[in-house]
Amino acid sequence: MIQTPYYLIDKERLLPNLEKIARLREQSGAKALLALKCFSTWPIFDFMRDYMDGTTSSSLYELRLGAEKFGKETHAYSVAWADDEIEDAVRHADKIIFNSLGQLDRFSAQSEGAARGLRLNPRFSTSGFDLADPARPFSRLGEWDMARLEQAEGRINGVMIHYNCENSDFDLFSAQLTRIETEFGAFLKRLDWVSLGGGIHFTGDDYPLDKLADRLKAFSDAMGVQVYLEPGEAAITRSTTLETSVLDIIDNGKKIAIVDSSIEAHMLDLLIYRETAKLPTQGAHTYQIAGKTCLAGDIFGDASFDKPLTIGDRVTIEDAAGYTMVKKNWFNGLKMPSIAIRELNGTVRLARDFGYEDFVAALG
Repeated sequence: MIQTPYYLIDKERLLPNLEKIARLREQSGAKALLALKCFSTWPIFDFMRDYMDGTTSSSLYELRLGAEKFGKETHAYSVAWADDEIEDAVRHADKIIFNSLGQLDRFSAQSEGAARGLRLNPRFSTSGFDLADPARPFSRLGEWDMARLEQAEGRINGVMIHYNCENSDFDLFSAQLTRIETEFGAFLKRLDWVSLGGGIHFTGDDYPLDKLADRLKAFSDAMGVQVYLEPGEAAITRSTTLETSVLDIIDNGKKIAIVDSSIEAHMLDLLIYRETAKLPTQGAHTYQIAGKTCLAGDIFGDASFDKPLTIGDRVTIEDAAGYTMVKKNWFNGLKMPSIAIRELNGTVRLARDFGYEDFVAALG
């Protein structure tokens, strides 16, 4: 029995996402790169590798992880490469993508001979959060001015355009892609590849995957480019749970179950975007599920159960893969959740455990 808390990655639940990715690749001709900023848990990479074309990164460390643990194609992007990073980045990257014309100019000599790209900001996105909107006013994420893009011609052979965020609306995706074709098509036709980034929720229920494949192929044919997608959440959605145990139950007018985990330390994105965790909702016995840190707002949300909770009961939090393990931290010195993998035959293996030594090593 694995001690809670732990993240449980279930291959049987992960597989349908990967099969949809493989199907989309085959039908559209697009290539799919795992977005490591969302999910970097490399013990499962050997299972994902056969269904994807490689990885895309946001830093030197992610780039190296993708190259060493996933293999296949590596795209290296950073909002700003540093002088002491660029040499390693070029060495590990199949394609190195610069955020600005200034960075391309600055590292022109160091990246000479490499496949180079530039981030293009179309000045619109599907994000509903200003915090995460790459097209927000005065955004630093990418170039949009055609005169500046023209200055990169001959020095880059592709662009990355990241403008979708949890976009499950195919018609919206298609309409925005038409805007990109209209505004930037003449420039894109001079390139070899275009990455449309991540944030397209094409592995969701009832998503028109065939329409997406046809639209991507039409875009690829019209522009004469290899299309890349960078699925993060789409690759791992609904594959993983955070397994916790009840440590205490408090009734101060509302029943509260304190578990051996924390939203701030173990599912930070929920706190940042003020969302609630996916908890059980069936049953007559309702509890607020709260974390064990000193943060007053360390609350996962309300859950309902068939019978009253008792100390030691398991509370399972669904959809706990994306932007969790990559953001977990040592706040309050809480033990980080272990990482476990459920194989296709149902057996569960412990892939990684964290202890006091890891806590100490992270701080000095």
